[in-house]
Amino acid sequence: MPQINQLLLVYQSQWFWLFLVLAVIYVGIGKGMLPKIEKTVDDRDAKIAGDLAAAEKARAAALEIEERAKAAQIEARTAAQAVAAEAKAKAAKDAENRLAKADAEIAAKVAEAEASLAKARAKALDGLEAVAVDAAQDIVAKVSGAKVTPAQAAKAVKAVLGNA
Repeated sequence: MPQINQLLLVYQSQWFWLFLVLAVIYVGIGKGMLPKIEKTVDDRDAKIAGDLAAAEKARAAALEIEERAKAAQIEARTAAQAVAAEAKAKAAKDAENRLAKADAEIAAKVAEAEASLAKARAKALDGLEAVAVDAAQDIVAKVSGAKVTPAQAAKAVKAVLGNA
């Protein structure tokens, strides 16, 4: 077979060209592409390290801002509680003043009502006494047939009302 015989004649040149192509590829990758890849990897690592440093710095700033915000919130809460306590005390004082004023008005009205009631009671008792004197005269006249003077009947009614 002539193809097999030819193989023995050309194999050395094929081996030569194979090694030559592989060497060119090796040198091309090693000298041309590998430095670019290493530079890209180094740039990426540097960017990641820079981003991590920036993130850490931003986290520290955020924590500081958070602490200031908490301090401001606590201060505002304390101030609000003080204002609320002051308003509560003022409202209690106002309520106490209004209550005292209302109590004074009510006491005056009660005293006025008691005086009016005492007058009405005295007037009613006077009227009751007059009615009792008339009734006593009529009862004595009907029961015993005796005549009683108004002065005697009034004296007897006063004696009975005084004991009651």
